[in-house]
Amino acid sequence: MTVQQISPIYLQQQLLENPEAFFLLDVREPFEYQIASLQNSVLIPMNQIPERFQELDKNQPIVVICHHGIRSEQVAYYLVQQGFEKIFNLAGGIHAWANTCDEKMDLY
Repeated sequence: MTVQQISPIYLQQQLLENPEAFFLLDVREPFEYQIASLQNSVLIPMNQIPERFQELDKNQPIVVICHHGIRSEQVAYYLVQQGFEKIFNLAGGIHAWANTCDEKMDLY
């Protein structure tokens, strides 16, 4: 099974229509999350996912977020292997979101 990529623009449109449309899972480190994060996103650093993925709802669409979309894609594949079916990777990560959706967001 493949992980679907979701563009920042599409995600922003979906969240504007329905803020509950996706569970936003941020897998970066706490210091990164403090610099820039999406509203209502939940931080579970990548290295904690194996012991914490049970906290996630398998029936809820989940968008996995990191800095550039590499770590999040790895986590997304891991979640698919654990039986999650509605997993999306934020293409280009929080960096792409800042560049296309929120120019006030800090870059790092």
